[in-house]
Formats: sequence, structure tokens, C-alpha cells
Amino acid sequence: MYESKLASPSLDRLFEAISVLETREEYYRFFEDICTISELHAIAQRLDVAVMLSEDETYTHIAETTGASTATISRVKKCLNYGANGYRIALARMDVKASKTEEEEG
Repeated sequence: MYESKLASPSLDRLFEAISVLETREEYYRFFEDICTISELHAIAQRLDVAVMLSEDETYTHIAETTGASTATISRVKKCLNYGANGYRIALARMDVKASKTEEEEG
């Protein structure tokens, strides 16, 4: 079992709040209330970088496409290679969900 160094009752409450949301609209409403626009864009940018790194895109292409700094790209790459596997879990599940949607539509 994974033991996060960041674990706390406050973070547990945050993750519980996220887990009870059911629709994309609810996600937008919640995150617009809890985060600044800049924070949301930064988080989304990191996920975009993780997707592109997992597709073996170059730093130059990622920086040009996302506007991320090379420091951000390096940080995300470090997390992909040596982190808690959070990006990899999410990306794998997103791939599975996309595959199922394509099969249902096709």
C-alpha cells in the first residue's frame, strides 16, 4: 500500500470532495471555486506535458505547444520517471476509457 508523505486529514477531505463529484459540470464548478484560474491552467498544463512526454515528444515541441517552461517539463518528466506513478495511473486509465468509448462508437 502506498503511504504518501503528504497525507493529512485536510488532503483526505479534499480527495473525498473530488471523488463525490459526478459530472464534468460539477468538476468545473468545484475547481472554479477552489482554485484560481492560474492554478487550474498550471495543473492542466502539467497534465498536457505528461501526455506529450509519454508520447516521446521533444522538450522543444512540448514547450512550443503548451507554453510550459523547460523547468516544468523537466519536473513532470522527473515525476513520470521517479515519482509516485500518479501521472501514469491517470494516463493509463484515460487511455482505457478512450479505447472503450471508441469501441462503443465504432
